[in-house]
Amino acid sequence: MQILPRFRSIAIALMALASLGFVSAAHADSGTIRFAVYKAGFFVGGSGGEGTLTFRGRKYRVSIGGVSAGLVFGASKTYYRGTVRHIRRASDVTGIYGAAGGGGAIGRGAQAIVMQNEKGAVLELTGDQRGLQINADLSGLSITVK
Repeated sequence: MQILPRFRSIAIALMALASLGFVSAAHADSGTIRFAVYKAGFFVGGSGGEGTLTFRGRKYRVSIGGVSAGLVFGASKTYYRGTVRHIRRASDVTGIYGAAGGGGAIGRGAQAIVMQNEKGAVLELTGDQRGLQINADLSGLSITVK
């Protein structure tokens, strides 16, 4: 019967392809990132800032820009710090990150967020927010490594 050898060949090929995915993920690395973002808005908001990516012992400047829509009111500055995972080179951090979230600060508040870009880079961030801001929105954040 010819079906069994073909099935076996297809199964072996699929396992080989799957193992390549695991190998490439195993070669991915991580780094740390710190940046400050200014955010202001009234229903539609904008944000911008800059910071530093540390990856494989080198420091790279990053610029941040973004928009948000939903319930956005006020202005704040947030100092983010955290880890970037699943990157092979610093340029993998460049991209668009999307998130849905909510929070607020009257004087001072805390933020925590996990986002992923189209290249698979994952940001795990915590932040210290200062200002007067209330938000329950959808946000897009663009990060560019310089």
